[in-house]
Amino acid sequence: MRRLLLLRHAKTESDAPSGNDWDRRLDARGNADAAEVGHWLAGQRDLLPDLALVSTAVRARATWDIVQHAIDAAAPHLRAVHLAELYGAEPMDLLAIIRAAAAEDPKRLMLIGHNPGFHEIALGLTGGGDAAGRAALADNLPTSGLAVIDFAVESWDEVSFQSGQLRQFVSPRLLKNA
Repeated sequence: MRRLLLLRHAKTESDAPSGNDWDRRLDARGNADAAEVGHWLAGQRDLLPDLALVSTAVRARATWDIVQHAIDAAAPHLRAVHLAELYGAEPMDLLAIIRAAAAEDPKRLMLIGHNPGFHEIALGLTGGGDAAGRAALADNLPTSGLAVIDFAVESWDEVSFQSGQLRQFVSPRLLKNA
């Protein structure tokens, strides 16, 4: 079995001082939301990733830094790789990135990146699983939203559309309401 964690970056400022979308920073709510999801994840030992692939956009790196700080004690051997290809990636691009993880063979793989690609790949990969989570995810993968998808495969290169089961969908709003 392989487990994929798709984490959308946290809430950001509307515009970067540079005017470049790549440079948008987290706002106060984004910092708080990323910390909340990170602390929640730290308490979920069976969800902690072995490898994190992080977009090089400022907001994705900042989200990862906050989450990594929260889970560091629980996952001291976690390795992160920053990939420019995650910025603006479409579902087929993301599927190729996921399949390429077979070279390192992590059991649990986390991607930190952006919509619309992350929302579309989450919907595309999920063929079943948590019905309430699927209903919540159907409309949007919100900022700091985390989709956990399980695949009954031996290698990441076997992952295909509709082959995953949504194990859990978490967002700051759902955590606050729980």
